[in-house]
Amino acid sequence: MKSRDEIFSHVVGLMSDMFELDPNDLHEEAQLYDDLDIDSIDAVDLIVELKSYTGKKIAPEDFKNVRTVGDIVSAVEDLLENG
Repeated sequence: MKSRDEIFSHVVGLMSDMFELDPNDLHEEAQLYDDLDIDSIDAVDLIVELKSYTGKKIAPEDFKNVRTVGDIVSAVEDLLENG
């Protein structure tokens, strides 16, 4: 089982690589749309990468309420625990 810190580090690495974001801007409270300019197309790309990371099928509704980096980490954590 991966820890929340491990998941957070992976998500930050993915997002900084995929969207050319400064890792220092990627904290748990960072708003995806308002702070980081992540749009719905970017979110789909991120879900594809997270599917590979988790080895789980990710339904769009799993990420429907995701608004922050911390929400992504929580959603991945939940998938890994209950997936």
